[in-house]
Amino acid sequence: MASRLINVGTHETQNPLELSLREAYDLLAHKLKTPVKLTIPSPSEYLNLNRAIIYGVLCDTHMANTYMKHLHAIVSDGFCIFVKLLVQITDELYSKMVESVRVQLIWVTSVMIDVGGIGFGNLLVSLLRQIISGDCSEGNLWLSFELVALLMSKWDLILDEEPFVLTSALYTYLRLLADHYRLPSNPRSGELKQKEIEFCVRTLREQFHLCMKIGRDLMRLLQDLIHISEFRVIWKDLLLNPGSFKTSEFSDVSLIYRVRTSSRYHLLRVTPEMESQLRFLLTYVKLGSQKRHQAWFSRKFLFSPERETLICDIVRFICCGHHPSNEIIHSDVIPRWAVIGWLLKCCRKRHVEANVKLSLFYDWLFFDDTVDNIMNIEPAMLLMVNSIPRYVDMTHELLEFLILLVENYDVERKNIIFKGVSSALDILVRKGVIRSLDVLTSCDLLSPLLRDMLQELLFRTKAPVPLDLQAARHPAQSVPSLSPFSVELQMAVPSGNVDLCVTPVEASVPISTALATSCIPFSVNNESQIDVVGDVIQTLGKNMTRLNELEKALMLYVNHDSSEACGLSPEVLACKLDTELGLKCELFAPLECLPNTGDFDDEVQSGTAVIIRTFIFSQHPRIREMLLYWSRNARPVGARLLSYAVRLAYEAHMAGYMVKSQAWNNDDEIMPLLKIHLDAYFAFVSGNGDDMTETFASTANVDKKLILKLVNRAFSSYKSIHTHSRDVSSEMSAITVGKLLSADIISCSEWKKKRFSLLFQSIFLHLPDLAASDEDVVRLLVSHLEHADLVSLQIDVGLKRFSIFGDSVQAVLQLVRSSICWGPIEQHKLWGLIRSEFSVTNFLIEKLLFDVFCVANLDPSASSIAVGGLLTLCSSCTPTPELVGAVMLLPSDKFPEFAAAVLANWITCNSTMLFNSIAEFLDKLQKKNENIAMNWIGMINRSAVLYLLDYLERKDGAVPVAWSLPSQLCVGQKQRSAEIELLRNPYLPTRLHWAWDFFGSKR
Repeated sequence: MASRLINVGTHETQNPLELSLREAYDLLAHKLKTPVKLTIPSPSEYLNLNRAIIYGVLCDTHMANTYMKHLHAIVSDGFCIFVKLLVQITDELYSKMVESVRVQLIWVTSVMIDVGGIGFGNLLVSLLRQIISGDCSEGNLWLSFELVALLMSKWDLILDEEPFVLTSALYTYLRLLADHYRLPSNPRSGELKQKEIEFCVRTLREQFHLCMKIGRDLMRLLQDLIHISEFRVIWKDLLLNPGSFKTSEFSDVSLIYRVRTSSRYHLLRVTPEMESQLRFLLTYVKLGSQKRHQAWFSRKFLFSPERETLICDIVRFICCGHHPSNEIIHSDVIPRWAVIGWLLKCCRKRHVEANVKLSLFYDWLFFDDTVDNIMNIEPAMLLMVNSIPRYVDMTHELLEFLILLVENYDVERKNIIFKGVSSALDILVRKGVIRSLDVLTSCDLLSPLLRDMLQELLFRTKAPVPLDLQAARHPAQSVPSLSPFSVELQMAVPSGNVDLCVTPVEASVPISTALATSCIPFSVNNESQIDVVGDVIQTLGKNMTRLNELEKALMLYVNHDSSEACGLSPEVLACKLDTELGLKCELFAPLECLPNTGDFDDEVQSGTAVIIRTFIFSQHPRIREMLLYWSRNARPVGARLLSYAVRLAYEAHMAGYMVKSQAWNNDDEIMPLLKIHLDAYFAFVSGNGDDMTETFASTANVDKKLILKLVNRAFSSYKSIHTHSRDVSSEMSAITVGKLLSADIISCSEWKKKRFSLLFQSIFLHLPDLAASDEDVVRLLVSHLEHADLVSLQIDVGLKRFSIFGDSVQAVLQLVRSSICWGPIEQHKLWGLIRSEFSVTNFLIEKLLFDVFCVANLDPSASSIAVGGLLTLCSSCTPTPELVGAVMLLPSDKFPEFAAAVLANWITCNSTMLFNSIAEFLDKLQKKNENIAMNWIGMINRSAVLYLLDYLERKDGAVPVAWSLPSQLCVGQKQRSAEIELLRNPYLPTRLHWAWDFFGSKR
């Protein structure tokens, strides 16, 4: 009998739990529908009744209320057995459940909360475990939505009966938000994200005394969400206003750092099935025999790129939730460190890899042997030691990460971190996990710089030294001061070997062409000026109004002869800027996250704007490396550069500098970006020592050529970032330019609701080599532009202000082929644009005709809109010999009346030119075929010949000489049937051959 509870494959055996529930229901179903007998059942009978009721409630939805009433009548244990069975069903069967059963499970859980069933908290936790991190499937998102809605609706009941369920739910949804916030925007995902945010914020604000019980992992999860405005406010209160949480026990985040997170929280982020598979792997599988088990686990749980984020949860569980016995540790079972090493190698995205490393080392930072367990820190040390010498690169990366983590994680509480790492290293040696740290400090396979950094760390943890003296001892090893409270935890690696970054957002990378010669402002020869850069940046963190000082610091930096020699690589400087400026004004924040208020303009006065202007003016490699660093680590650098360039072009256009007319509005107040951009440019040129032949008091006095040069340079800077990002990253090189540009356009449209028409006008005008005929860009245009904006764009194209399709015939042909699969409205808009542009250009429309018509498997239904667009396009063009020839040579078996319809339109509008073109076309065609023994009339379109013959007959032979057809087509009535017979067998290959030869010779 088929199961109504779970989906079972034909090859699978029956599930014992499902079978017991079904048998109980089959046995007792008739009793559940009759009035309840007031008898006390035996324990076994009571258990069977609970099984039967559960099966009925979950599978017979129309009888669920009746069954629940029966349960209320017989319950004698506070629903304890009933809830336990629900927990067991959820743990063992949820992944196979029928969809309707899952819906009923949520409903019955709600009922158990209402009646205060004993253990309903365990049921909620069991359901929370079924939400898989990194899984964006519809079923997973549905469960996440239903549970957070249930938690919000039953808040008071849960808080009274099972308050710690709220902390479990908080841990779960803080982790899930890091994944869900990256979901594409749509009403369903937007509602889910908003509910999750509301629940987490409410829990943190109203029940912070409970939240503190989570321990230090609460801070780890919160740092991944600081890019969300609601959590940014919470971070500020955690740091600057702890009293706002109304918890007497909380006065500083260091109090939370010291609390070890219970393993029950780490279990929340792995499903019961994952847990059992991991425990089996770490308990029974021998080292050397693990590959097939790892391959199976990867296929089962890590099968998509989005699921990579699950790895950090698995590593956290292995470190803190699975502690093998001494017997297993000393056996040949695969150790935990080996599995973690394999999981690290499974990471493809750098920010995921960095998150995994942070999960591995997190307990090191705050280790206290009085409360922490050495088993939590053991895997990281053994992985570093046992990777030598075969996988020394793993040791190098992990050790480098740990050193930078200690230096940068929380500079305000660095003494706590030093103490924690010192305690961790001490107990690892004292308990015999490793014999001595010499295995690392004396390893010749590690770089000398890394060994020196390690020795410096050991020196500082054992005997704290003032920071200024430490910097003097090792000036080449200075590292950036970072904080977990910046928008992202950035780990810059001076050696350039590894790019570390813990970030909640996927990288959105931008494009490039050759750049103009870079201008470097002023010469700096004094190496001490690099210290000035650091001092200025640190000062800026306290006073954000001195952005001109940031510009000077960047100019000093790009002009320095050897930034690497003094430990200030582009990545390090980027991290310093994040540290000092990030908390107050996030650098390169997503445009959609910026406030849409009139009193704040991030594109004019912000650290991001200063960095963008510096790069536009100088296009210096060091500034570009900083931008690429941010771009690799999930900052929307491309979108911010594009938005800046588009706005600059718009303000220049509104001021009259981009057209051949006088400025119609040069009010600096409504052109703030153009004004400040010009001021910065003049300061840049003046600082560079160039001669200034004139000074400018306002934008009204600026030469148009200079404005155009500045605008073009802004767009070339945008292209530069994209080109270099694709050159240095194999992952980015696989993404088409059009997809990157389209993503940036969408992001730009969110900032102060910029109109798509403005964005597309600027892009096609200034980035034609990237946008022209690109499928992603053009489809974005026709899908998002409203009809009024589309008409405006058609007018611009008709006036030849810019081109949407360019002059590449092959690119246009590929675009038209792809558009056949688009929606009807998108196709109609596309052909409207094609008609507007090609009617005023010299595009080879004849080649487009043949490309559409001469496809062997042309589907009349799918291609109807394209053919209709071609009909309108041809009719609107003048009948040149080349175009007329293309129409005359079209196949007769596909849309057979097409050629006749085009000729009919031309006869009405321009008959003289039409017949002259026909005569010229046929004369040339006859000459090309005079040496071939075949009747060339057979190549001409049947409908075209018949229409022309009918037209001439209607004229009664009174046709002017200039209009007359060549004698080959002017046949008498008696021969007409013979001509038609000849036209029944057209030669498609021959037609194509002669048509392309014909067009090629004419053009």
